[in-house]
Amino acid sequence: MARAIARILRGPKLVTIIGLVLLTLLAWAWLVVGAGTQQGAQYSLYPFTPAPPGQGTAMAMGDWSLGNLAITISMWWVMMIAMMIPAAAPVVLLYDRSYRVSHSDTKSPVWQFVAGYLLLWGAFSSLAGLLQIALGQAAFLTMGLMALEAPMIAMIVLIAAGIYQITPVKRACLERCRNPAQFIARFQSPGAVGAFRLGLIHGLYCVGCCWVVMLLLFVGGVMNLVWVTILTLLVTAEKLLPRGRLVASTLGLGFILWGGRGLLAAWTS
Repeated sequence: MARAIARILRGPKLVTIIGLVLLTLLAWAWLVVGAGTQQGAQYSLYPFTPAPPGQGTAMAMGDWSLGNLAITISMWWVMMIAMMIPAAAPVVLLYDRSYRVSHSDTKSPVWQFVAGYLLLWGAFSSLAGLLQIALGQAAFLTMGLMALEAPMIAMIVLIAAGIYQITPVKRACLERCRNPAQFIARFQSPGAVGAFRLGLIHGLYCVGCCWVVMLLLFVGGVMNLVWVTILTLLVTAEKLLPRGRLVASTLGLGFILWGGRGLLAAWTS
């Protein structure tokens, strides 16, 4: 029995799965404990909820110090890892398997692939973190949830996200994400450098597919883990479900209708 268990644990596919699960769980655990932010994790379905007493300061939200920059950017990056690894896992596993088959090798540079993928999301996280601090300095974010203070601006962001969901750019990027076999066959090259490059390319398509949806965190709250969970499920659904393209278009129309209704309500109030 011990030998059988040892053989299973040495199985490369199982090791990769365990690694991805652990990476995702660690990312979510760090978010739950606040990801090093003064505001800490929040839980609300409603994006314009006032912060509880003591949940952060305006100075911290607009602080351009190196320490706050590092915390804010790392928080975004960990959040992207938590949100995107579940949707990217099938691509990672397919690459792992296809590399072993095509190169007759018991080892594949799968983690170099993952590193390239996450590096692109790290670049996005850097820009999102800088945007968050700029919005905080301009007093555009609520305390605690770190959501857009003005409902009209939040509704405009929703409409913009909805429009992007039905653009040719979104469809092209989503198509690459939904057809990993074609993507790997087209861009794969051998070795660790080739794996890292492939991860960068896949990350580029993935960011192109989801970047506007990620900006909806400014609508629901950057550290609002209810909102983070909802967006994670939506992104995973459009990438993995059989009718994912329909899911993406439906989400787009839903965002437009929601934003339009909110704008109308704000305009007439």
